[in-house]
Amino acid sequence: MEIRILRYFITVARTGSVTGAAKLLHVTQPTLSRQLQSLEEELGQKLLLRKYHRIELTENGMLLRDRAEEILDLVGKTEKDLQKAGNAAAGEVFFGAGETGKMRTVARIMEHIREDHPGIRFRIHSGTADDLMERLDRGTLDFGLLINPGRAALEKYEHLDLPDGESWGLLMRRDCPLAARRGVTPGDLAGVPLLLPARHVVHGAGSLSGFPEWCGESFHALSVAGHYNLVYNAALLVEEGVGCAVSIDLVTRRGLRFRPLKPVIRTKVCIAWKKGHLFSPAAALFLSHLQRKLSAGEEEGEKDLS
Repeated sequence: MEIRILRYFITVARTGSVTGAAKLLHVTQPTLSRQLQSLEEELGQKLLLRKYHRIELTENGMLLRDRAEEILDLVGKTEKDLQKAGNAAAGEVFFGAGETGKMRTVARIMEHIREDHPGIRFRIHSGTADDLMERLDRGTLDFGLLINPGRAALEKYEHLDLPDGESWGLLMRRDCPLAARRGVTPGDLAGVPLLLPARHVVHGAGSLSGFPEWCGESFHALSVAGHYNLVYNAALLVEEGVGCAVSIDLVTRRGLRFRPLKPVIRTKVCIAWKKGHLFSPAAALFLSHLQRKLSAGEEEGEKDLS
């Protein structure tokens, strides 16, 4: 498969029209149709269906679309890295992040780098830990800010722990009776409709895997209104009265309150990168700043304790 043909295919998939895609690509419609037919013959799979003057993807076509987008992203990243090779003062750093307030720590480091090297840019992708680790494995991300992915998952990565981690609590409307409490205990959750993180996070090796033990015998009696994977939309559900969300302290929206769980459930937050990953000069510069800043922060913390 040629990169050029994959770009043709992606353009057709996005426009839903061979005619429209041909105009965008500045090729004739017969030429584009022949290229798509050759691609199907090469793969031995039907990729496109013509329905009511529009193009729809088959299941194999959707699979190729997803894979082709990943391939083209990686090609684009590689081209930019090579164009900037030898120039540590310019280039892009591809950074993925889960929803955590620790992104502020990373943002400050990014700001310091750009003060000295304004030619460096950061491309940010937000997602769950599973999504970020998949992108780290494929090489489309240089770094991932992960919320406690688990010891087993981290074995294939290098990583730096961010200080203090994150504490879990209950996100609620300010008119909720629990908003008057300084903390939330397992007994306080009786009868409260809850929005919980995705099930694998609660029951697996994820960041809230200690929640059932924290609840004790009352866990199976919880009133679960739903599950979420990213907290912003969960906060909107909280605002509308669907329930209270078990989350980290991230959303600062008017009308909402966050109360920590008691006893505390604390989760690890780290920045990870694939072992053996070949960094661009810009990414290598970012890593050196990251290591230096976090090391300085640890030393200051040790001084405060002494």
